[in-house]
Amino acid sequence: MKFTDAHVPFGLSWTSPFAKWQGPLAEVNSLDLAVDVTGRALADRGLPPEEITEWTLGCTVPQQHSFYGVTLVSRRLGSGEHGGPWISRACATSAAVIEHLATQVQLGAHTTTIGVITDRTSNGPLMLWSSATSPGGAPMPEHWVLDPMKLDPTTGQSMNDTAENTARDAGYTREQVDEVALLRHEQYRSALADDRAVQRQYMVPVRIPTRRGETWVEEDHGVFPTTAEGLARLRPVAPGGVVTYGAQTHPADGCAGVVVASADRARELGRDGVTAQILATGFARAEPAYMPKAPVPAARRALADAGIEIGDVDVVTTHNPFAVNDLWFAEQTGVPLERMNPYGSSLVYGHPQGPTGARAVTELVHALHARGGGVGLFTGCAAGDSAGAVVVRVDG
Repeated sequence: MKFTDAHVPFGLSWTSPFAKWQGPLAEVNSLDLAVDVTGRALADRGLPPEEITEWTLGCTVPQQHSFYGVTLVSRRLGSGEHGGPWISRACATSAAVIEHLATQVQLGAHTTTIGVITDRTSNGPLMLWSSATSPGGAPMPEHWVLDPMKLDPTTGQSMNDTAENTARDAGYTREQVDEVALLRHEQYRSALADDRAVQRQYMVPVRIPTRRGETWVEEDHGVFPTTAEGLARLRPVAPGGVVTYGAQTHPADGCAGVVVASADRARELGRDGVTAQILATGFARAEPAYMPKAPVPAARRALADAGIEIGDVDVVTTHNPFAVNDLWFAEQTGVPLERMNPYGSSLVYGHPQGPTGARAVTELVHALHARGGGVGLFTGCAAGDSAGAVVVRVDG
């Protein structure tokens, strides 16, 4: 979908630290997390919540009281007159939220909108589906977070299977997969230089109330120290496979936020008047059980709508739950692996599902600004062998 008047004001997209599941955010309701982080992010950036007239919640893991959706968030932040939809599109949720907000602005329905994207994979709900036909009327259980990782009901295969299928189809070796994983870790470590100077530009700490006061989570939690030797020692997840736990992401908890506004409003709000114009979004699916392939057609669709060739893209960020994703993308598009994910990726810092894409878009915008502007592409896969993509341009 093409856009001509939808912008992210520079500085008005952010992320919380991501914490590995069963870590410091495991007991924090993701809606409470979103209220805390969003409230302080808006206050620090000087945008009163009541000036935002369209609120959208991106969330894939139900939480207590989440039936009320974004109205629970907007009212607690002082914008009770305004609400909006709850959008869930698996790991492409952030791209879907951005597309919705950009559409609202493009159509002139709103000039200042926000996406609040949050998820907690820790302590995911255990669903009990009633069944009158089972013995004694016993319910059918489903673990909302874990079970989908093990089984796509349309193919009978797991998420890991989709990576192995893609690697086998392309002929990727274990060494190639490990090299990508190591590269992403090295890029992530570069973003920690100078006391995390890069991350501090867009990362909002999390405050956790306790009986003794409060504690703070100020940086990513659970990033595993990674070396070439350590990766080589790991066994593949599937016998005879190329994917190890070091070459795939880990579930996490966290939230992110993104403001989308008209050009004039975005220039008012953006740091030094700088904006990231949303040029287009795109969604696509790959063949069944080949999820890591899906970001390529999604990216091509978004780029086509934006009228931009892949060779004109300056920076690419990806949601890459498997290192295989980036190998396939680089092979199919010709984008060097080194030009992707300059600040690391979800392969390294984890995957809270919904907000992962918004963090990647935020890092994309900051990477473009650091180089003096340019065109950027985010693309990432999602459950059901699908993917979403966003194309932006930063001027200055």
